[in-house]
Amino acid sequence: MKRASLLLRTLFPSPKMPPSSISVHELKDGWTVKQTDASDSDVHLDLIAHKKIPDPFIGFNELDVEWVGEKSWTYKIVLPNVYASRPGTVTVLAFDGLDTFATVKLNGKTILKSDNMFVSHRVDVTKAVRVDGDDVLEIEFEPALFKAREIQKQHPDHAWHCMNGEPARLTTRKAQYHWGWDWGPVLMTCGPWKDVRLETYNGRLADLWVDIDVKESLKSAKVTARAQVEGNSGDNVSFTLSLAGKTILKSSAKVDANQTIQVEFNVDSPALWYPNGYGTQPLYEISATLSSQETNLHTVNKHIGFRRVKLVQDIDKHGKSFYFRVNNLDIFCGGSDWIPADNFTPRITDDKYKRWLRLMVDGNQCMIRVWGGGIWEPDVFYSLCDQLGIMVWQDFLFGCGNYPAYPEIFKSIEAECESQLKRLRHHPSIVIYAGNNEDYQCQEQYGLTYNYEDKDPQNWLKTDFPARYIYEKLLPEAVDKYCPSVPYHPGSPWGDGKPTSDPTVGDLHQWNVWHGTQEKYQIFDHLGGRFNSEFGMEAFPHLQTIKEFVTDDFELYPQSHTLDFHNKGKLTHDASQRI
Repeated sequence: MKRASLLLRTLFPSPKMPPSSISVHELKDGWTVKQTDASDSDVHLDLIAHKKIPDPFIGFNELDVEWVGEKSWTYKIVLPNVYASRPGTVTVLAFDGLDTFATVKLNGKTILKSDNMFVSHRVDVTKAVRVDGDDVLEIEFEPALFKAREIQKQHPDHAWHCMNGEPARLTTRKAQYHWGWDWGPVLMTCGPWKDVRLETYNGRLADLWVDIDVKESLKSAKVTARAQVEGNSGDNVSFTLSLAGKTILKSSAKVDANQTIQVEFNVDSPALWYPNGYGTQPLYEISATLSSQETNLHTVNKHIGFRRVKLVQDIDKHGKSFYFRVNNLDIFCGGSDWIPADNFTPRITDDKYKRWLRLMVDGNQCMIRVWGGGIWEPDVFYSLCDQLGIMVWQDFLFGCGNYPAYPEIFKSIEAECESQLKRLRHHPSIVIYAGNNEDYQCQEQYGLTYNYEDKDPQNWLKTDFPARYIYEKLLPEAVDKYCPSVPYHPGSPWGDGKPTSDPTVGDLHQWNVWHGTQEKYQIFDHLGGRFNSEFGMEAFPHLQTIKEFVTDDFELYPQSHTLDFHNKGKLTHDASQRI
């Protein structure tokens, strides 16, 4: 099929290309996909594009496409010929995201198995590509629906509880909303949902990151810039810090035996990044260039912001505070929660992200919470938040369940943390990481063991709530390792081990108007806590939207069969009785 694309990147000098250039080739054609039991792509989108299935958002079509998530699918492409290898040249296949249970083969030989859609992979295929003849890449995706159930059966002693979807989802590092939620359909996607690249190079910068310490006086900042080198070429890395096109500082260093480089410098009177409504959002550019014998091999650029952020949690007469202080200013975090903008995320354009996030600024909002049942959003999302002054509360991707804890899933979560935190750590907009969405509420609802006073992580693993180990040990250690300047909060909601409904500490999810105790909306102002990170009401979308998915005009009334089918909160919260 023609939708899927392979992004090719060449990172080595050749007779036809000067050493400093990088060429990028996007192949929009060439992929084929087939049902194997009878790039950024998604099997549903490919099937829709070729009129093999109807739009699942129309009428009752969701039911007609359930079979897609129950089958295995294979993507296949013939790779372009790359420049013939010479001593020191490396050829790599890079996969930014595979959804989810994927087996990757090159010329019939397995080169990678992946079971986490949030982990990127780089596979050295230098010795596997052919000098003559075609190289054929195949990616087979097994149905996550059935694979998750198989894994669940392997752990019969775990207390499998969840509040949306089915418990088997808790085994699998895949967007949890794919199993359905109280706001969306069951659409079990698969495919190379992020870029696939073929890279050939002698040396490259594998990573560039910066630690910034803005002094309390706000008059200066210490900057520590680091880079990681891959490949056999490159002996020097030069760094440049600039603002609005003007060079501020330059520094360089030799590549050490560990192929790492570090430089430090001080910036006086830095231009500070502020949330929307509190100041401007100047973004510096940090550039690193790898060179060998004065020949530039690879350059990486990132935009960074200078800001000082603190999550203030002080004992006071009401309990314990919970608010954000940026550059010594206390911030009122008016904002919104963000669920994925589409069940099929590869079709969310950069322009759509820009228009939707711009709505927040137009509405005088300054914080967005990326919800834990969704995805790690793409780079453009966080870059726009940097530019617009929207602070990001980022949940780790666990939601509404009692997650299992065993060595294999720990290893997968650790790889996910490394992959995502390293990708995101330069964004000034990210001001907090939270361990999960409502998993401590799940612990309360099902009466699972949680002794806050027990601080021994090994004891937590022996309880029927072993996921505490993830939220209170594994994740905070990862944040401290990769993003030490960003605050960490064990869950949302959570407050020092107290009931998640306690309004005196931590954050609060307030749903007692739409459902729960069904309070009157007129008393919303009395339903707050130290920080309300979720609240709201269910409502109809615009009439034009309803007419898009209701195909029978006789169904255009509240509580019709079609509208109830599209109201995914109905069964869980009996929401239709309050429309």
